[in-house]
Parts: sequence; structure tokens; C-alpha cells
Amino acid sequence: MNEIRPIEWANGTLRLLDQTRLPTEEVIVEVHGYRDAVAAIENMQVRGAPAIGVTAAYAVAMAAHELDSSDRATFLRLLAEAGGEIKAARPTAVNLMWAVDRMMTVANAMTDPGTDPSEIKERLVEEAVLIQKEDEAINRLMGSHGKELMPDGGSVLTHCNAGALATAAYGTAVGVIRAGWEDGKRFKVFNTETRPFLQGARLTAWEFKKLGIPSTLVVDSAAGMLMHRGEIGCVITGADRIAANGDTANKIGTYTLAVLAKENGIPFYVAAPTSTIDLSLDNGDRIEIEQRPQSEVTEFRGIPVAPDGVEALNPGFDVTPARYVSAIITEAGVARPPFIESLDLAVRSAR
Repeated sequence: MNEIRPIEWANGTLRLLDQTRLPTEEVIVEVHGYRDAVAAIENMQVRGAPAIGVTAAYAVAMAAHELDSSDRATFLRLLAEAGGEIKAARPTAVNLMWAVDRMMTVANAMTDPGTDPSEIKERLVEEAVLIQKEDEAINRLMGSHGKELMPDGGSVLTHCNAGALATAAYGTAVGVIRAGWEDGKRFKVFNTETRPFLQGARLTAWEFKKLGIPSTLVVDSAAGMLMHRGEIGCVITGADRIAANGDTANKIGTYTLAVLAKENGIPFYVAAPTSTIDLSLDNGDRIEIEQRPQSEVTEFRGIPVAPDGVEALNPGFDVTPARYVSAIITEAGVARPPFIESLDLAVRSAR
């Protein structure tokens, strides 16, 4: 199958496949500084929790190379300040914070007061490259665990984009679908358009075409009808943050799909790396929900689709309570209720 890798590091430059231009244009954006990486995250040129994490790791490495202090303590203080800027790019996806913290841990672990900052800079590049490689390996592991949940016959529904574009490569929820397909299972795939940014229509449908997996695009509000008619066998989505009890933050509309799936007796699965599990949060009520610009609702690529001056509410995510989740697929295996136990075990197993 065609491999999609939206993030590339080459000779000190971060190259990103601009996801705001898909599917009509495949444009590579070159990022030369950490603030440009922050802007790319904010503007959703790169998106998806794992991909944001990988980009954040490279942003820390670029920030380090932009600092000219030769004093280790000053260098680390300034790097921590840059890390704070990177963390603030988007608040919901925990992988962003996880990646920055991991990079800072590496920098701070070089404890010799005489360590030249240039050594820390090179070590940070190595760590960012490692995070990117690990992400692809993790996604493939998730696929191998999750493919057993995919039907042989019937159909699967996915929401937003949880494919290679949302990761370093391979994908989370779409990776599980791909793994099932590569295993010889044959099922019908439905993907929602995912209003208002249309990640499903623009990105997931594009990925399925690249992978050669037939899929059918549906408007978000058609999912309930399809479930009621028995046309959906299971639902699988990605996640941006998972609380210790299994409450899951994902793209807006995920909660609706989970409730509809429960009402119609359909399994609802989540696929996410253990880096997306935030054991510091006991439940999803504590997950900060990003509020996106109103213009994403009232306009499409600069063209008004609502009356001038109308107020719009645009939360980027919602939280699905754990009681609606049948299983959470991670690189450590498939976690099932009670999630307070199985997610803790998954995180410890992955360390």
C-alpha cells in the first residue's frame, strides 16, 4: 500500500504535508523555527494528537538550536520558556504536552554543569527522531492488536481523521482498519465528513483512496440513520486525550456517535497510543476543550456560508464518557472495562 508520512526531518528543516490544502493540493511546508512549528500546529497544517506530539518534539529541538547561550543553566531556562510556548499551541491533545515534557527531561538529564549546550542540542534532535520512529512502530502494533476487532463482512464507521496524516505514519483508528483489510478481512467502510473543518471528507477519504480501501463518505448527521438500519457493524475513532477512567476526548461529534452506537447495540472502539492516556485526570470533566475560531463554522476557505455577523460556537472536541466505550486499543493491547484498571496496566506495560 502507499505509505503516507506527513512529517519529515531533513538537514535541520521540518517538512510538513500541509493538511489545510488537501485533498486538492499536496503541498509541503518547510518549517525552519520553533515558532513556525507552533503556528503550523495552531493553524492545523499539522493535526492529530500523535502528529502534533512529533511536531512538538522537533519544535523543542529547533528551539534549542535557536538559543545562543553557552551557559547550561541559562540555556535550559530559555528552552523551558520555549517549551511553554509550544505546549500552549493547542490545549486538548495531551501528546503535545507529553512530547515537550519528554524532550525537556532529556535536556535536563544531561546533568554535568560543564555540558556544552551544543551537546544538548544534538541529543534533542536524536530524541525527536526517535519519537517519530516510535510513533510509527506503535501505530503498527495498535493495528495488529485491533484488527481482531474488525469484522469480516459487515461495515465499519470512523470519524474525523485518525489515519497516517494524524500520526508519523500508518494511523490509529484508520491503522486498525488498514490492518484488518491487510489481514484479508473485507468490510464496508463509512467515514463522516466531520464538520466544520471536514477532516473526514478532505483527509480520511483521501487516505482511503491512497490505500486502495473502498470507502463511502457520509454527512455527520446520517450516522444515526445508518445505525438504525443495521448498516454499521462497529464504530472506531482516535482520541486526543483519555482520562484514567476511560473518558475520551476526541473530535467534536464523537460523543454523539458513541451514544448512537450504544442505543443501537453497536460496539464503539477507540484507538490511541498510551501517550494519549492522561492518568493524572481521574475523569473527562477535567479535560480542557479547545474553542476554535468562529470563522471555521461561518466560512469555508474564505467563502461565507452563514449571514454576516452571526454568532457561532465551535468547540474542537467533546468528551465521550467511558460507559459508551467498548474497548480502547493501544500498543500494549486491547483495554476493556473497568478502564481504571486496564488503562493503568497498559501505560505501565508500555513504559
